[in-house]
Amino acid sequence: MEEKEKIVILAIESSCDETSAAVVVNGREVLSNVISSQIKIHKLFGGVVPEIASRKHIENIDGVVEKALNEAGVGFKDLTAVAVTYGPGLVGALLVGVSYAKSLAFGLDLPLIPVHHIEGHIAANYIQYPNLEPPFICLVVSGGHTNLVKINSYNDFDILGHTRDDAAGEAYDKVARSLNLPYPGGPKIDLISKEGNPESVRFPRVMLEEGSYDFSFSGLKSAVLNHLNKCRMQGSEYKAADIAASFQQAVVEVLTEKSIRACCEYGIMKLAACGGVSANSALRASLKSACSEKGIEFFVPRPVLCTDNGAMIGSAAYYEYRAGCRGDMSLNAVPSLKLGERRY
Repeated sequence: MEEKEKIVILAIESSCDETSAAVVVNGREVLSNVISSQIKIHKLFGGVVPEIASRKHIENIDGVVEKALNEAGVGFKDLTAVAVTYGPGLVGALLVGVSYAKSLAFGLDLPLIPVHHIEGHIAANYIQYPNLEPPFICLVVSGGHTNLVKINSYNDFDILGHTRDDAAGEAYDKVARSLNLPYPGGPKIDLISKEGNPESVRFPRVMLEEGSYDFSFSGLKSAVLNHLNKCRMQGSEYKAADIAASFQQAVVEVLTEKSIRACCEYGIMKLAACGGVSANSALRASLKSACSEKGIEFFVPRPVLCTDNGAMIGSAAYYEYRAGCRGDMSLNAVPSLKLGERRY
């Protein structure tokens, strides 16, 4: 297949609490990227309520797709394929997008491209950096996932490390709740950390076994909660900004050290970051500084492409399309889909 062939993909993302649709050309050019967020709704409950998320996806998806097509200036007749996130994520939320995409592909007689949500996050870097090509090392950091991945080609990945318990974003949210910060907690911790002293409390940096690229943030989260409980029981004063900054520093040091070590060990002098936590200002600054010291090129998408969005799914779908990957009407949601796994 020639690179110059124009592949126009309508991509749908509904894995959690954002309903999104985008029109992407040849994996790199975004004609539209419409995102309908449910943050205001779930903020009332301190986190995402799966049943509510699913209902809102049903209410929003038709309008989101229509807006994406209108903003892109294309119609159904201009589409080459329909792509959709089919896992991992909340099963009810995923089913809304999968069912909608299947019906659209069937009705328009277009190829259906199933996309792994995390592969979408990785592909967000291709949108931000049109000249970026594999191989590179990628740090995936989000609410449910923390992985260190060697990207060999657009469709071939080696997972170097994964989280053994809490993902980085999950730890952020739990610590934020303990500090009485509103949902979503990650951005709030990042914000108040700017006013705190990251050296005020020495929380553990969990590196695990020597040479391991796996992650573990459960112990760090527990250390923060225990520290707060001790302060409250003893009536000791503490600054939320100091606790947040100290916690964040511990997370950032671990993520940075392992990412840089992977680049050096595998001789790949390109590091990308992706996922919601990659929007964190302290993590971005730490990775950029460490890469500069080691002569490593650093890539990270702009914040709107770090959170869940249809454009990243459209980018990943393009490379799946070129590889001949197709789904059919038996495609189902796979909430626990592993990176690199195909279930269709």
